[in-house]
Amino acid sequence: MNSSEHTPKVLQSLDELITALTEGERATFSHIINSITFTPNTFDKYCSWSNESYTRNCIINNEDFELILICWSEGHRTPIHDHGGEECWVKVIDGNFREVIYQKDEVGELKAIKTTISKPNEVTYMKDFMGYHSLENISNKRSMSLHLYAKPIRECRAYDENTKTFKSRFLSYNTTI
Repeated sequence: MNSSEHTPKVLQSLDELITALTEGERATFSHIINSITFTPNTFDKYCSWSNESYTRNCIINNEDFELILICWSEGHRTPIHDHGGEECWVKVIDGNFREVIYQKDEVGELKAIKTTISKPNEVTYMKDFMGYHSLENISNKRSMSLHLYAKPIRECRAYDENTKTFKSRFLSYNTTI
């Protein structure tokens, strides 16, 4: 065998990413999502925009994973939320995002414990044991992020700022292709 047979294949397209995720196991998802670089125009056919809220645009949804393009206008932010027990990777496609991770303190109140800024092609990871998080587009423009969930998420718990409680939230897509 020559050395090129041992070198992992560099993913070149969205179709190759989907194939690698479909053929891979959950344990390989982090490597797979980190191993590809995208330009924003890769996602032109999946984009939908709203001035009122970010949009969730389904690229693929099967029993093993869900891949969603989220399109954000300037200043859009998610509520603080969990992931229904599933793993989540967020790859920034265009723009800059602030992620804040929260945990409950000894009296059950949410406290911010970590804030990070992510730039294009950087990946963050979240799972419920780490706490809760929110994402915000801090760019002065429309931005996009690619979300990979190991097992699709149909429901999560989102924090209601007014009542200071978590409420179940059923998830849907703005678009599917």
